[in-house]
Amino acid sequence: MRLTDYLNPDKTLFSFEVLPPLKGKSIESLYNAIDPLMEFKPAFVDVTYHREEYIERPRQGGGYDKISTKKRPGTVAICAAIMNKYQVEAVPHLICGGFNKDETENALIDLAFLGIENVLALRGDNLRDERHFTPEINGNANSLELIRQVVDMNNGIYQDQELQNATETNFCIGVAGYPEKHIDAPNMDSDLNFLKRKVDAGAEFITTQMFFDNKKYFEYLEKCRAAGINVPIIPGIKPITKKGHLRNLPKIFNMDIPEPLATELHDAKDDAAARQIGIEWCIQQCKELKAANVPALHFYTMSFSSATKDVVSHIL
Repeated sequence: MRLTDYLNPDKTLFSFEVLPPLKGKSIESLYNAIDPLMEFKPAFVDVTYHREEYIERPRQGGGYDKISTKKRPGTVAICAAIMNKYQVEAVPHLICGGFNKDETENALIDLAFLGIENVLALRGDNLRDERHFTPEINGNANSLELIRQVVDMNNGIYQDQELQNATETNFCIGVAGYPEKHIDAPNMDSDLNFLKRKVDAGAEFITTQMFFDNKKYFEYLEKCRAAGINVPIIPGIKPITKKGHLRNLPKIFNMDIPEPLATELHDAKDDAAARQIGIEWCIQQCKELKAANVPALHFYTMSFSSATKDVVSHIL
C-alpha cells in the first residue's frame, strides 16, 4: 500500500527508522529493537541504506590495497523480513552513491517483486575522503535524477529502451527535507527551489531531518507551502539520550540545539540525566506537533528503541 494512502488529515500517525544490522550480526538484533515499538501500531518503518566504504588492507610484500566494503548490507531483504514478520509497510532508502542506473533499476525490480511500494529517494553521503559527492559512472548525480528514474519505471520506461510492454511499477516516492537547510545548499531559498523541483518531478511526501526546535519545522512548512510545495511534510524526531549528542548531532546533521536544551544537557551530571532531559524535551515537542495535526511523528531510533518507547507512550 502506498504510504500516502495511510496518511489521515484527522490523525497523526507514528513511524520510525531503523539501521540494518552490522555485517555478521543476526537480524534478531533488529527485531529486538522493533518489537517494543509494535504495540504503538506504526504506519511504516524506514530502513536506511549505507553505501560502501573503503578500507586499506596491508598487501603481502608491502603496500596497501583499497578494499570496498559495506558495513550494513541487506536493506532490501530486511524490508521484506519486516513486512513478513510484522505486517507493516517498509520504506527502504534508495541512494545514488555507489550505484549506477542499471544497479538502481535492478534494486527497484527486486523491491517491486517483493510488493514494496514505497521508497525514500536520497543522494546519500560523500565517501569519507571526498570533498564533494561523486556519482558512479552512469549513476544518478542527485536525488532529482533518482526520482526521475523511479518515475520512468512507474511509466514502464527502463534503461533498456528496446523493451516492449514493460511492466509499470507503482512506487510512492518520498524525499528528505531540511528545516535548517541541507549542508550543501548555499541558502534556504536554493534548498527550497531544489525541493520544489523534486516534488514537481514526482515526489509525493517529505520526511524532514531531525530538529529540536518546533519553530524551525513550522517556519519550514510555511515556506514550503509558499513555494508551492503541497505534499505531506512528516517531521523527523529524535530523543537525545547522551551528553555527547550536544556536540555530535549538530556537527553530523547540520542542525541547532536550542539554548535552553543545550544548557540543560551541558549541566547534566551524566548520560542518565541527559537521557531524561532529552526524553522530556522530546515529549513536549511531540505534543505540540501532534496538536498541530502533523501527518506523522517519524522517529530516528538508530535501532535503539527504549527512548522512543518512553516518548511515544506519553503521546499516543
